[in-house]
Amino acid sequence: MSKPATAKWYHPTVLLVTWFASGLVPKGKGTAGSLAALPFAWVFYQYGGPLALWVATIAATAIGWWASARYMRMHNRQDDPQEIVIDEVAGQWLVLACVPLLYLDPTPKQEFVVFIGAFLCFRLFDIWKPWPISLADRKVKGALGVMLDDLLAMPYAVMLLGFLGHLDQIAEAIIGG
Repeated sequence: MSKPATAKWYHPTVLLVTWFASGLVPKGKGTAGSLAALPFAWVFYQYGGPLALWVATIAATAIGWWASARYMRMHNRQDDPQEIVIDEVAGQWLVLACVPLLYLDPTPKQEFVVFIGAFLCFRLFDIWKPWPISLADRKVKGALGVMLDDLLAMPYAVMLLGFLGHLDQIAEAIIGG
């Protein structure tokens, strides 16, 4: 049986699932994809507000699911190819879309710090994969499995981000002052 032809990096499906080739770096593909998602999220958030980021997240999830399935068929893959990072984009944006739930009316400096914190919290849980993320990663196959584990990292990342963002208030309540 002959090996199926693989699409070039500039094929539209490949560009989408690798988030403009960020998933084609030799190491740290998921981190590269999450980093590459940040400028887009910043633009959505600054010019369209939280609603624009929610809409972009839903679109990235739906399009990512479709494009991942297409890419996996094109490359005859059943597993979660590491070069697919559209799932990191959707997961990262989902965490960032929740920022207004944690911080009402942040200053531009706070927004920047929170974006960096959201990136770090998301990467922590996307790499660590505590339950049920690990279960989804192992058991759910195909394009749904590609997308699902990253979306499941959101609650963990948002809770940690909220905790870290309110450490000063927590310490003040404990210490009293």
